[in-house]
Amino acid sequence: MLKDKLKRLSLGLATVFTAVGIGVSASADSVRSYGTDLSKYQGYTAQFVRSDDEFTICQVGGMYSDGSTYNQATYTSQIKSALQQGKRAHSYIWLQTGTNANLAVKCVENFLPTIQNAAPKGSIIALDCEAGYSANTKDANTNAVIKAMDRVKQAGYTPVFYSYKAYALEHFNMGDILKAYPDSFWVAGYPYTNGIYPAPFEYFPSTDGVCIWQFSDNGDGTIKNLDYNIDLTGITKKGYTTSNEPTTQTPVVEEVEKEETVTNTNEDYAQKGTFTANTTLNIRTAPSTSASVVGTYAPGESLVYDHVYIKGKYVWLRYMSYSGSYHYVCAGILGGDEYGTRKAYSTTTVTKTYTVKSGDTLSSIANKLGVSVSYLQSKNNISNANLIYAGQSLNY
Repeated sequence: MLKDKLKRLSLGLATVFTAVGIGVSASADSVRSYGTDLSKYQGYTAQFVRSDDEFTICQVGGMYSDGSTYNQATYTSQIKSALQQGKRAHSYIWLQTGTNANLAVKCVENFLPTIQNAAPKGSIIALDCEAGYSANTKDANTNAVIKAMDRVKQAGYTPVFYSYKAYALEHFNMGDILKAYPDSFWVAGYPYTNGIYPAPFEYFPSTDGVCIWQFSDNGDGTIKNLDYNIDLTGITKKGYTTSNEPTTQTPVVEEVEKEETVTNTNEDYAQKGTFTANTTLNIRTAPSTSASVVGTYAPGESLVYDHVYIKGKYVWLRYMSYSGSYHYVCAGILGGDEYGTRKAYSTTTVTKTYTVKSGDTLSSIANKLGVSVSYLQSKNNISNANLIYAGQSLNY
């Protein structure tokens, strides 16, 4: 995390911790646990302060307001190392995308495949929001962060918001974030320069909705530059069993399907409806098992689709993602297994029109609309794909 002097609490001004103040019951000791958070500076092996620490939260990478990203090469090995040590391992993303909600969602989607290959479903994906936001755009900042947290939840993970109290209150409407995601605030505040153990609750930076307190950036005082945290609500147990084993994930069916028996079927048609998965399904950038994976749908999760593709033996559904891009989910095998329940809004085909513009080609129009050239030819009785003209109205 960013080492900012503003995270350090003035002992004379720090408010006294109360269990009621953070929504923790008097028997909270039964759910509290200690753990670290890691970035590339801690190397490829997960680091802990004490042998009885139970969790760590590892940085997978980050994104800036210009859309540029960086990856932490240490992430996957840190997660694996933590699990080998019998600890619970979670993830965090440096989110410095400002007011751009689409970019914030794109940031989450960018790192989801890496996280899904390392950390169990249900585990934490925290959004580190401690820089890159203007205090004059609190509403837009807040909306962008909530949209990103929504995407984390949609992917089947536990959203958490990270910052330090002064920055969070100045740059975000914390009431709105906590209304959308109660008890999701991972707050930083260091009362001692040289670290301490146990957490000094008399100097807790009292604020609403706290689930984790990062109370030291120097461990217990004997380990330098290692952030130390206490889980106040048991949130770091998300995605893990009572024995700290990762929860079993439903196999992703598309990964085990083979395409040796693919037929020549190649159809697509406009249809709107809802689809609810009954197993874990990959979300892809195109209707193909070779297309990039940007996330997954868990059993019971639903989407609203607007187009159906039949490619070989697979039935694909298209939907518009939060980021404004089309994504695709396999709904089943033609004449075989169904991977969920599909309910069309109408049994009739939905027909739309597109007006050809100067410079358009049938191929460019097909790419723009997400359909095939042959589909447009068939739909509009076009025998020669090269013969279209500006102002022509095409059905799709």
